[in-house]
Amino acid sequence: MYENSFPTTLICKKWIFIVDFEGSTATHFAVDSAVGVVNRLKAQLPEMSGAMSKIARYLIEKPLAPLELSIKELADETGTSAATVTRFCRLIGYTGYAPFRVGVASDLGRSDARESWKTDIGRAFGPDDSPRDVLSTLMNAHARSLQETAAVLDLRLMKNLARRIALSEHVDIYGIGGSAVMAKELQNRLYRIGIPCHHCTEVYAGLTSASLQNSQCIAIGISNTGRTEETIQMLRQAGLAGATTVALSNNPNSTLAESADFQITTSVHEQFLQPDDLSAKHVQLLAMDLLYLLLAQENFPRATSQLAASAMAVAPHRRPGRAISAAEHMARLTPHSVDRKRKNLA
Repeated sequence: MYENSFPTTLICKKWIFIVDFEGSTATHFAVDSAVGVVNRLKAQLPEMSGAMSKIARYLIEKPLAPLELSIKELADETGTSAATVTRFCRLIGYTGYAPFRVGVASDLGRSDARESWKTDIGRAFGPDDSPRDVLSTLMNAHARSLQETAAVLDLRLMKNLARRIALSEHVDIYGIGGSAVMAKELQNRLYRIGIPCHHCTEVYAGLTSASLQNSQCIAIGISNTGRTEETIQMLRQAGLAGATTVALSNNPNSTLAESADFQITTSVHEQFLQPDDLSAKHVQLLAMDLLYLLLAQENFPRATSQLAASAMAVAPHRRPGRAISAAEHMARLTPHSVDRKRKNLA
């Protein structure tokens, strides 16, 4: 199929099919569109410049345009060329304009099932929203981000990384700001199953530690945007020292990702003060949990022994309790019981 050809679009109430001139269906161009096209554009926009960012901004503003415009028409609308549009499609992970249109159509099919292209899942909360509305928006945002991250995670890569970490001499983990919490959490988990590791949340200490790594070490940099300068510096320093480097971020084309040997990519909108932005830690935890469990599988006897030992060590510091049934638990959560507890606390 020629790149400048214009596939026929058949739109039904629920489904969209794109057919090329030779009659093959959209599955001929199948790509992993689990991560929404608009989501992908928003994540990669900060790394784009010139004509590429111009096309991206146009498509974020008019996400259905590819279903209505040929490649030449889109080029005219954005003041670029057909060749530039093709390069843009390749930049965001598609082989050309036709597969890109398939991705947009797939997104539309999913969002149509949710009643609109832009649903409450990604909207910003407002000052007049009820607590129930805020909770619903948060739940939907978190659920979508987790589902999209699960779809985009490279399981073969994750298994490979788990094996490398299991055989490594030491693991360094870098994170600044909000990602510092995640770095510490990952360090705690790996250490409990017998992995020698250290987390760095301050650039001077991080650079010092990074410079001491070697070819038997693994260095992991965590940044949702992939643009945190200190994390980039620490990961690069570890790479220069010989360590295998891993980036955990939301943007596969970010500076952090491009600085690493391996990339773990999550999926969450970067929208300041919007619910999707609050999902960043949830999807990072999902990726970290998966890595942790795959790593435990690499040496299951040691992992279970380590976890049992740590559980026994802290057991004396926990108050004894009795098991309660689900019915008893629900009874304790009834409005009447909650009100009674509030009165007792008053």
